[in-house]
Amino acid sequence: MAKFISEKIRMKSAARLAAVQATYMIEFGQLSVDEVIKDFINGEVGRYVINDESSEYEEKEEMVEIDQMDTTYFAELMRGVHKEKEQLEKSLASYLRDGWSFERFDGTLRALLLCAAYELVRTTDVDATVIVKEYVDLAYAFFAKSEPKMVNALLDQIAKSVR
Repeated sequence: MAKFISEKIRMKSAARLAAVQATYMIEFGQLSVDEVIKDFINGEVGRYVINDESSEYEEKEEMVEIDQMDTTYFAELMRGVHKEKEQLEKSLASYLRDGWSFERFDGTLRALLLCAAYELVRTTDVDATVIVKEYVDLAYAFFAKSEPKMVNALLDQIAKSVR
C-alpha cells in the first residue's frame, strides 16, 4: 500500500513539472493547450530533463527520463490554469510588493507561479503545505538565486489567504 501511495505522489510531482514546462511552451510557443497536452501525454516532449551533476573535478550533464506522470492530473491542471490564466495573473499581481509586476518575472517563474496559484485555489483535496513545498522544490530545480525563496514567501502568503 505504501509503495502505491509513493508512486501516486511521484506521478503527481511529475505532472506538476510537466505543467510548468507546458505552460511555458504555450505562452512562448503560441501553441494550443490541447496540442501541448497531447504532446506531453504522448511523450513527444517533456520526457527528459537534464541532470546536472557537477563535482569539484568534472562537470557531467546527462539526459534523465522523468517519472511517469499522472496524465489526468496534468491535463486537468493545464486546462484549469489556462482557462483561469487572466484571473490568476491578476491575483498573483495583487500579492506582489509595490514596484513589482507579474509581467517582469522570467517566463519559467510565471509558469510555475500560475500552476501553483491554480492548485492552491482549486485543489482543495491536497494540503496547501504539500503544494507549496512541491513548487518551491521545482523553483530550486529551475533557479539558483533568490527566486525559490520568493516563490516560498509568495505561495505561503497566497495559501494563508485562500485556505
